[in-house]
Amino acid sequence: MGSTLVTGIAELVTNDPTTGDGSPLGLITKAAVVVAEGRIAWVGSAAAAPATDHRTDLGGQSVVPGFVDSHAHLMFAGDRSAEFAARMAGQPYTGGGIATTVAATRAATDQELLAHLRLLVAEMRAQGTTTVEVKSGYGLDVEHEVRSLRLAGQVTEETTFLGAHVVPADFADRRDEYLALVTGEMLTACAPYARWADVFCEPASAHSFDGAESRAVLTAAAAAGLELRVHGNQLSAGPGVQLAVELGAASVDHCTYLTDPDVDALAAGGKALALDAAGTATGRGTVATLLPGVEFSTRSPYPDARRLLGAGAVLALATDCNPGSCFTSSMPLMIALAVREMRMTPAEALWAATAGGALALRRTDIGRLTVGDRADLTVIDAPSYLHLAYRPGVPLAHALDL
Repeated sequence: MGSTLVTGIAELVTNDPTTGDGSPLGLITKAAVVVAEGRIAWVGSAAAAPATDHRTDLGGQSVVPGFVDSHAHLMFAGDRSAEFAARMAGQPYTGGGIATTVAATRAATDQELLAHLRLLVAEMRAQGTTTVEVKSGYGLDVEHEVRSLRLAGQVTEETTFLGAHVVPADFADRRDEYLALVTGEMLTACAPYARWADVFCEPASAHSFDGAESRAVLTAAAAAGLELRVHGNQLSAGPGVQLAVELGAASVDHCTYLTDPDVDALAAGGKALALDAAGTATGRGTVATLLPGVEFSTRSPYPDARRLLGAGAVLALATDCNPGSCFTSSMPLMIALAVREMRMTPAEALWAATAGGALALRRTDIGRLTVGDRADLTVIDAPSYLHLAYRPGVPLAHALDL
């Protein structure tokens, strides 16, 4: 294929503060990028660009690293739009509607599930997302959890075992038996198809898992060789955040209801990442992944991003794309919501949607644009990344195909 010069870039975001203007975004104006064999081979001023085999001129558009959506539930069938309408009429979100999706997912064929998954991934790419994590969790038995992860592995390396999503209805009076299944036979069958394990941790919920149950799931998953993620503190303050940091999870997601000790734990988790001057993690800390689309879609309070940033937590943004609490695949919308509703700056929100997501997946080859990184370029049809929040709802972003 040879090398390709991508030029005509009005503004390039590298997410490397050792380049460009020295800000966390590492901005370079009138920039160019050289891509070779799917990797970044050179970055700098267009005037100093080396000779290449091919050339793509963007004519004054801007370029950012491809969005990293580190929390998504794309492996499902069925529709829950009526549930959304009920929420908009005042019904609170509890997580109970997951059972509807479980029934539809179990009934779907492999071909139907894979076709729907590919459709959603393509929808994401058309909006600038180049890496997406995909969870199981709508099978909730051994056969269908394995199937979900096997199919998800055809579209992403970032597959997550979420057998501990909810306690299925047929185990409602046998929670201990379901926990034993998740931490035993189901985990053993699913581990070969997953990189991660996750748990929906909430206190005293009929649907989710309390602190002791969540600890059992996570410690069993770690013993099976999986890395850890946690759904924590979405519906109320609870044990999820502190459990995630204690066990060294890469990310704890939602973080909607936080106590002072929770914030302190997330600050410690961010410090443990030990980010160097270029923004690369040299430690194994915990990222706080915020999912503002959920609050938008459930009319819940938004997480206090300013409190977390002020304490020193490291933030990521993700869609939580799922058929119940947030059926959107748009990372640009997450950026706009983060700026408008959570009072993040446009720069903070973009960093969280790219470099922050990469840290939440413990990846060093995505989320930024420096030599050696994967050539995941997202083009913004505007002179600056600021337009992502400035023009919400406008389809400005798309992943660049070279």
